[in-house]
Amino acid sequence: MGKSCYTNRELSWLQFNERVLNEAGNANVPLAERLTFASIYQSNLDEFFMVRVGTLMVQMHSDEKFRENKTNMTSMEQVDAILKRTIELEQKKAQIYEQLMGELEPQGIRIINFNKLSKKEGAVLENYFDNNIAPFLMPMIIGKQQPFPFLNNKELYALVRLSTKNGKGKTGIVPCTNSVFKRLIEIPSRPGNFMLCEELILHFVSKLYPTYTVTEKSIMRVTRNADIDGIEVYDEDMDYRDGMELLLKRRTRLSPVRLELSREINGKGKKDLAKFLGVRPKHIIQVETPLDLSFVFQLQEYLRDRPELFYPKRSPRMTPALNLKESILDQVAKKDVLLSYPYESIRPFLRMLHEAAEDDDVVSIKMTLYRVADRSKIIDTLVEAAENGKEVIVMIELRARFDEANNIEMSRRLEEAGCHIIYGLGDYKVHSKLCQIARKTENGLQYITQIGTGNYNEKTSRLYTDLSLLTANQEIGAEADKVFRALLMGETVEETKHLLVAPKCLQNKVLAMMNEEISKAKQGLPAYIGVKINSLTDKDIIEKLIEASQAGVRIELIVRGICCLVPGVKGMTDNITVISVVGRFLEHSRIYRFGTGEDEKIYISSADFMTRNTLRRVEVAAPIYDEAIRNRIRHIFDTIMADDEKGKMQTKERLYIDRALGEQKLNSQEVFYDEAYAAAESADVSELEANA
Repeated sequence: MGKSCYTNRELSWLQFNERVLNEAGNANVPLAERLTFASIYQSNLDEFFMVRVGTLMVQMHSDEKFRENKTNMTSMEQVDAILKRTIELEQKKAQIYEQLMGELEPQGIRIINFNKLSKKEGAVLENYFDNNIAPFLMPMIIGKQQPFPFLNNKELYALVRLSTKNGKGKTGIVPCTNSVFKRLIEIPSRPGNFMLCEELILHFVSKLYPTYTVTEKSIMRVTRNADIDGIEVYDEDMDYRDGMELLLKRRTRLSPVRLELSREINGKGKKDLAKFLGVRPKHIIQVETPLDLSFVFQLQEYLRDRPELFYPKRSPRMTPALNLKESILDQVAKKDVLLSYPYESIRPFLRMLHEAAEDDDVVSIKMTLYRVADRSKIIDTLVEAAENGKEVIVMIELRARFDEANNIEMSRRLEEAGCHIIYGLGDYKVHSKLCQIARKTENGLQYITQIGTGNYNEKTSRLYTDLSLLTANQEIGAEADKVFRALLMGETVEETKHLLVAPKCLQNKVLAMMNEEISKAKQGLPAYIGVKINSLTDKDIIEKLIEASQAGVRIELIVRGICCLVPGVKGMTDNITVISVVGRFLEHSRIYRFGTGEDEKIYISSADFMTRNTLRRVEVAAPIYDEAIRNRIRHIFDTIMADDEKGKMQTKERLYIDRALGEQKLNSQEVFYDEAYAAAESADVSELEANA
């Protein structure tokens, strides 16, 4: 396949994050919410450098030569392209930040510097610095006897270039991140006017070095590689959980991948910094905005009395398909139920799990956990079930990136309660969202199975769009049981009939269903592939999509983030449409559709079309057999495809552009919330019941 059909994975991700940044500058988004998008852009970029750039830099220094398998770029070429694009995006972020700050001023909120203060106000802040900040600072000098200090990941430091009376240059560093003093310092004479503590420290930094002259100064922030691998520390004689804890400690000391500066410093200063940190000078990036934007959430608190600056309040509704006053297990035993988050509440699933924990007929609960809330009701219920004598088997993935510490703590709680804990499968992360309840009935053992697209996390169920299928289909239940039995044996499932289960029974089955559509198209029959995922990077799947497009299959792809496939290339991807939706809620659900009409095959899945998901993780996709639910998923998919408010279409030039599909713009997320409210009201489900 030609390069014209491919986009580099890392550059595609940066395009996605630019779409997040664009929401910060979108005048149609309420002002306070735009602050959130600005902060999300920054935290996304931090994680990208910590994980993806960190990995590429390790590859750069490896003896083995790595090339990306779609555009053939070397690791160094990719890093250089990322740094160049990041600098461009930082300039765009600076413009949007200034715009946001300008719009906050009429609301009485300002982030100011010393140039805008009177002498009296300056004296007040100097007194505040002397008494409330300076005593807690630890200024350092870099020299032969004072080596360059370790800079903690993402923490703020004042960097000072100093000169002595005899003209010798020195470097000073002052840590600015401290739990003792506030990040936002309010000007006493001007309510709503704030100065960032690091800027106050930088302004008075000369007082910390009284025998030197300050020649240059800047706030700096280092980002470190955080791409740890649990397999690296595997030791037969060491408890796996203990090994992961050691690895987490190692993460904090991994190599720098980026240094951000708030002000320009001279070339020699940059070279010295690069040498100290072991990075190339081009990894030092000047940033025109505060280096840590997390303070915007504090600003939002000052605006809470102005609801017009926020999204209208929405809360998950109770599904009309279930009645919380009756047994959820009994209702699911009679019919399949689909929950759609955040529009519908996770409450029915929590109620079902709690019911299972207390039901004398329930003999076991099995569950895979990847990310859970820090105060998880699900963990509480599993503990209760174990204490009630149920067999509780929990596969808790300790390698869920940046959730490792929380998962380690949760695994201890579960283990102490008597749950049987599995930590994963060595070479394969377990990313599936699978829960199975087995209970005795007059007709023998009955399986109630839940299969979802998102994590068992009550908090994110209000922020992420996800789908959750509750079913008593015994064939699906038997295959789910097969998945858990394989996990207990440290193995993976070799063959399935109903479920798609990675790493061995998902990619191959997806490719086979695509081949069926190619065959139909070649016979002149209607052929269709529809996929909603977060990322598309799997080259085998991409090549099959290109082949399907060339055969005449109509293909619709909803890809929120990375998309390595370029649509609309003549003779190659003419029949492929790609859109991305970035809105109020994080699009997270995965839907696969193959075929048309009654023959259409529909799945919901935990797996994106990334090689790591399709071949290197345990993932589960569930077929949808209930016709009402099939129609509902078609409606969800088609509505998102028609979203021309938050949905951007990718062009053959690799740009994401606005669309105008009707007289009025359609925001799919608002449509789904309107529908959830209307359905709950028509079923006479009270708000109290939905949010209990």
